[in-house]
Amino acid sequence: MVEAFAVASGKGGTGKTTSTLALGMALAETHDVTVIDADTGMANVLFHAGLADVETTLHDVLAGDAPVEAAVYDRFGMDVVPCGTSLDGFRDADPARLRNVVADLAADTDVILLDSAAALGSRAAVLPVVLADRVVVVLQPTIPSLSDGLKVQEYAATYETGVAGLVFNRVTDDENIDAIAEKAERYFEGGTLTTVPESDAVRAARRAGKPLLAHAPDSAAAAAYREAAAALDVAAGDSAAVAERFRSAVVPENP
Repeated sequence: MVEAFAVASGKGGTGKTTSTLALGMALAETHDVTVIDADTGMANVLFHAGLADVETTLHDVLAGDAPVEAAVYDRFGMDVVPCGTSLDGFRDADPARLRNVVADLAADTDVILLDSAAALGSRAAVLPVVLADRVVVVLQPTIPSLSDGLKVQEYAATYETGVAGLVFNRVTDDENIDAIAEKAERYFEGGTLTTVPESDAVRAARRAGKPLLAHAPDSAAAAAYREAAAALDVAAGDSAAVAERFRSAVVPENP
């Protein structure tokens, strides 16, 4: 069984990478999970997962300089494929190769989480949404953030990718999250998976180079991500069929 989720937001600063790794760790309690940093231009997973010093990254794989297994690291109960941060690596990477990377990894995992680019204005940025079975949309509890999230949903619909649901992140006590969530229910395909409170633990985890659930497993934010993971209801897709779909996916020339 395997299902691929793209974790997307439509803009930066929503906590997308934090959410990807938190969902990954929560899902890893019951599934084999592989996290792929598909944000080839502004990679962050390596900093959040203590992998800043690794030699081989997704950039090397997408450039044809290394096999995918060389860029897979066992971290916090998950397989993690970090992307590099150099401009040369970004320049040499061929985003179309991501299809085969995901297809190869699909054979040995239950859940693939693709940490997507913040903005969907390029071919490379849209590809994770194209490849995924469903999208988890990470939002802040504001109307502008809802608008950005709806753009993600529009792209997903264009490529016949479903919406698994919404994660409202960095929610403070003075925000009327119920009213925002009610508006979201009217326009989004998926419902609200969870609301994650603004938390010092999240910032501390980033500084420590650890996912939230490793650094502060008993925090309210960690509990919220476990709630979201429990609500995802991972589908039991056939690995071979899913891999073939990845390999044959049409890479959009223009998003």
